[in-house]
Amino acid sequence: MARGIARAVSFGGRATAGWFSYRRVTVAVCLGNLVAALLVLRSLTAPASFAPTAPNNGGLVPYTEEQIKRVEESIRIRREAEPVELVQAVKKLQKVFAREEKWRKELPLVLKQKISYDIVRRLQELGGNGSLAQQRVVESWRAEKLKDIKSASTQNQTNLDLSSDETRMLKRALEFNWRMLMEDIGLWIPEEVTHTVHDDKPENEPEEEEIIAGPPLSPQCNAELHTDYDGAAVRWGLTHHKESAADCCQACLDQAKNAKPGELKCNIWVYCPSEFGCYSPDKYEHKHQECWLKQADHPKLNFKDKYSESYRDAHPTAPVVVPWMSGVIGA
Repeated sequence: MARGIARAVSFGGRATAGWFSYRRVTVAVCLGNLVAALLVLRSLTAPASFAPTAPNNGGLVPYTEEQIKRVEESIRIRREAEPVELVQAVKKLQKVFAREEKWRKELPLVLKQKISYDIVRRLQELGGNGSLAQQRVVESWRAEKLKDIKSASTQNQTNLDLSSDETRMLKRALEFNWRMLMEDIGLWIPEEVTHTVHDDKPENEPEEEEIIAGPPLSPQCNAELHTDYDGAAVRWGLTHHKESAADCCQACLDQAKNAKPGELKCNIWVYCPSEFGCYSPDKYEHKHQECWLKQADHPKLNFKDKYSESYRDAHPTAPVVVPWMSGVIGA
């Protein structure tokens, strides 16, 4: 009996040891880890399922009367601050731009080139006339083409040798998108500007006296504004500057007084009073305060008051008014 019990215990121990082998324990631990990982993953992907549910109040959030008034006031202020007119204007412009862009894509480049060549040829026949004449020629071309298209209806009889589709698009462009068509073909004619001279000065009104910087000139200087006298140079003005016209005249007087025998004596002074310099047809750049000392037995004017139109046509850089001032000593 005791021997039987010992056998049974020995067999049970071996069975238990076989059941708790290392391999089976490792498998059980891995399964446990897998189950835990799945639970964690579920909690991350579906947190709402684990969140406590709020009581069902029919989907309504309770607000106080004060909160409702504030919300309504905020909505009213936002609506009043909205630039309604500006938004409507922007929407209209967007529609216009959309139509223009659609039209630009619809009109073929070949058709634009044909129109451009035909208008350029018409302008070349005109010659070099003013912008007003060019505008009339272009408008005349436009009127002729519209008349030609309307008379030909859908037939291919226009001078541009167009198909029916091109004729239809050209008619639409000439009637509704003429300015845009001119921009697309690079045609720009400046507006003719007419200058009207208003001479409302009262009769016998004295001319305003032009103010010359510096001390007053001596009567013997015989100063003349907007005047340039010719003569042989006694002192080169490019390197001879004076603060004022009076100083330039005095320099001429001093040179004539102190001239050595055989030297030219100054009897003409020419001064540049303009801060922007003075024009001269030579190659030099004449600057402010240049003082030229000259001599001539019979002083001769180079320019007086204004340059003539013929002179300014030949010398495009010449101003209208002579900028120099000068005088003849002892005249």
